[in-house]
Amino acid sequence: MDFETIPGVGEKTAAALAELDDAERALTDGDVAALARAPGLTEGRAAAIARGAIRRGHDDPGGFLATDRASEIYRDALGLLQARTVTTYAEKRLETLFPTGSASRIEEVRAFATAATDLEPDPDVLAALSGVESLSDPKPRRIRERCIATADAERYAAAKEAFPELSIEVVENARDISELARSYSTVVVLDESFAGIDVEGDVRVLPDAADRTDEVVPERLLAFFAENREALEAAAEVHEVAAIDPPCDVTALRDALSRLDDDGTIVGDDELVRLSNAADDIDTAVSTAESVANDHLRDVIRERDVTIEGTDFLSLVEQGARVDSLLSRELEDEFDEALAAARDHFVDALSLRPSEAALTERIFPEDPSFPLGHDEDAVGRLRTELKAARDRRAAKLKADLASDLGDLREPVETLVRDALELDVRLAVSRFARDFDCVFPEFTGHAGDDGPGTFTIETGRSPLLDVDFEDVDPVDYEVSGVTLLSGVNSGGKTSTLDLVGLVVVLAHMGLPVPAESVQLSRFSELHYYAKSQGTLDAGAFESTLRDFAALTDGAADRLVLVDELESITEPGASAKIIAGILEELAEQGAAAVFVSHLAGGIREAADVAVAVDGIEAVGLENGELVVNRSPVKDHLARSTPELIVEKLAGESETSFYGRLLEKF
Repeated sequence: MDFETIPGVGEKTAAALAELDDAERALTDGDVAALARAPGLTEGRAAAIARGAIRRGHDDPGGFLATDRASEIYRDALGLLQARTVTTYAEKRLETLFPTGSASRIEEVRAFATAATDLEPDPDVLAALSGVESLSDPKPRRIRERCIATADAERYAAAKEAFPELSIEVVENARDISELARSYSTVVVLDESFAGIDVEGDVRVLPDAADRTDEVVPERLLAFFAENREALEAAAEVHEVAAIDPPCDVTALRDALSRLDDDGTIVGDDELVRLSNAADDIDTAVSTAESVANDHLRDVIRERDVTIEGTDFLSLVEQGARVDSLLSRELEDEFDEALAAARDHFVDALSLRPSEAALTERIFPEDPSFPLGHDEDAVGRLRTELKAARDRRAAKLKADLASDLGDLREPVETLVRDALELDVRLAVSRFARDFDCVFPEFTGHAGDDGPGTFTIETGRSPLLDVDFEDVDPVDYEVSGVTLLSGVNSGGKTSTLDLVGLVVVLAHMGLPVPAESVQLSRFSELHYYAKSQGTLDAGAFESTLRDFAALTDGAADRLVLVDELESITEPGASAKIIAGILEELAEQGAAAVFVSHLAGGIREAADVAVAVDGIEAVGLENGELVVNRSPVKDHLARSTPELIVEKLAGESETSFYGRLLEKF
């Protein structure tokens, strides 16, 4: 795949994507987590790239959200979905859903969403999802007991890149390798010419080391599993709670993880623990063993009947007097007992094996002396042997565990991805259930199949600042160009927002908050919010230019406008709006203009313009009682008219009646 053909992807980003093993799949699936693992890509950037790839795949030029208010409605809709996610991944993944005029993309998402709404959001599954997160690659950790050796400059450069954890050494002959083997527990030689080399130490000739990274550097794989332990265990639990067949044996996965510490080291092996403790505690064990022997000899000397007082003898000895011959002649048995006690304590303290215990004879020599001493060189040799045995044991255990985990590396990617995608689907299901949603029916393409239309039955907007169950339902049907009239605070803007939300969600391929919806497929949504005050001359001119561009080729667009009359004087506004509606009607476009000047606009227009009204049916305790569903072909009465009508009915004076006649 040529990544640079994706909108917004340049040479640098394309190179980063090329480093991924499954970039094409991730782009096709909108797998934000996988894309974000490319060097330098954040999840937000990954979501944008995925959107670009999806648009390219469906020949979608973009631009459906043609105005700021249309984009705000989309962000509000997206926010409702994202609020129902558990994982960060699902939150970002939902950003790959966007409104479009592409029928193939709408149907693709609709199929996904249809399956998603069949899922029952189980609280136990949601709780398990809270521990799942995208897998991450740990930073390389320096490994000091192993090295790579080569005599070839090209292999040296390749090894530096392939094995950042290891020291890469240049060698010329077997002698150089032998010297390395004395400094490192393991030496991996890349040159086949050294095959059969006979040197002391763990030297392996592996020309294909780059293809055997789990064997050469098992720590890399172990670090991956250690760092992602919680996510893996949580993903396994999600599969179990949700009764989903996992792509791997989760029992084997848990068993392997139980043998791994959080820092990537091996746990649970008694022999490795023994060797590690022995190597770490050898100095303490030597000191304690000496004390055991010397305490025994002190007690014997104090109690021994010799030619001088025991205390004087002890003083002489502790002052450095040579007593080798005296100890040998007078205390031979006692010294042997003390020496045996020292060796036994040393062996027991370090849990030494018989082959290791043999070295204690060199550590505590048999020549009689007091205080008993030790041979530091012999201690050093034992320490070296214990560390080497420890490192060999650890390397073997790491290699064995890496071998077990190597078969799980790709399946666990799928394990976690499936859990994260479940969160995405459950968010759609929760959205549909929370807002009583239904999938809309598309009746054709606006412009190609006549003027754009929409029909909403029992629609309720979740964007209102009230509990959803308290939202009044709205029925509204529009074909072509329509004016929407109504009293102040009657719900005209809320109705326009509901229309915008339904259209956006439908063109995302998602269910909508209504009992039934039929609509045309539009290429663009132009939603103009109410202007805050009269515009100055320059801004007014710019607004007219926007509408002039809008009316050019508007047949497949939906236009929603909220009180455009606020941009200038009421008399001029009615004429301007009438002119815009005439152009849109001639184009065969669909449009809803909310206006308090509906009557004047209809009179100024040279074409028949439908007028719907959100009717207030009266006043109760000073509050409007409103039928929220617009009445077709009805110019709604204004709030002042209702108040005058109420006063006329309550008063015997003719003043209110004459005022009412003015309406």
